[in-house]
Amino acid sequence: MRIFLIDPHPLMREAISDVFYRLNSAVTMVQLDKLSDVLPALQTQGEPELFCMELVLEDSIGVRGIEQLRRQFPAVPIVVLTALPAQEYADLSMNAGAHLYIHKSKSTTVIASELQLLLVKHFGSDATSSTQKLSKRQKQLLILLDKGMSNRDIAETLQISEHTVKVHLWRLFKRLDVKSRSQASHLARVQSLL
Repeated sequence: MRIFLIDPHPLMREAISDVFYRLNSAVTMVQLDKLSDVLPALQTQGEPELFCMELVLEDSIGVRGIEQLRRQFPAVPIVVLTALPAQEYADLSMNAGAHLYIHKSKSTTVIASELQLLLVKHFGSDATSSTQKLSKRQKQLLILLDKGMSNRDIAETLQISEHTVKVHLWRLFKRLDVKSRSQASHLARVQSLL
C-alpha cells in the first residue's frame, strides 16, 4: 500500500509514518512537504492508495487541499491529521471529501486505532495484517514482555533456555518490525494482541 503523507514538519512525518508501519510493515510511505509535491511524487513513486494530510501547508490552508485532492484523485481516501481545532474543521473536512479527521493532540494509541479502522474499511483486513500471523509462542512472549519480565523470567516461565528466549524474541521483533521490547509491547497494545 502506497500512502502519500503531506505534512510540513519532518518530525511529525516520521512519527505518523511509524504509526502506519506498525499497522502494516509492508506499507510504502511517500513523505511530502506541501500539496504541490504530489504530482512530481506521482511521476516517481506511482499512484497513491491513501492520502494523509495536515490542513496547514505552505501552499494550502484549510480544506482547499482536500478539495483539490478530491478533484484529482476522486477514489483515493483522504485522512486529515491536523492541529487545527476539531470544532471548526472536522465537519468542514468531511464535507470537503475527507474520510477521517484526527486531531494531532490524540494519543498514538487512539490515532493508530482510528487509522486501523479506516484501513480495514477501505482495504480489507490484509491492510493491517502485519501481526496477524504470530505463532502461539510469539503471542506468549508478547504477554510476558508486557508484564515486564526479563529473559531469565521468561525462560523459567516457559521452561526453555535463555538462549531460546533470545532467538524467539529476535524472530518476534523481526515479524513485528520493531527494535525493542517496549516497541513490541506498545504495538501489541495498539493492535489488541494481548
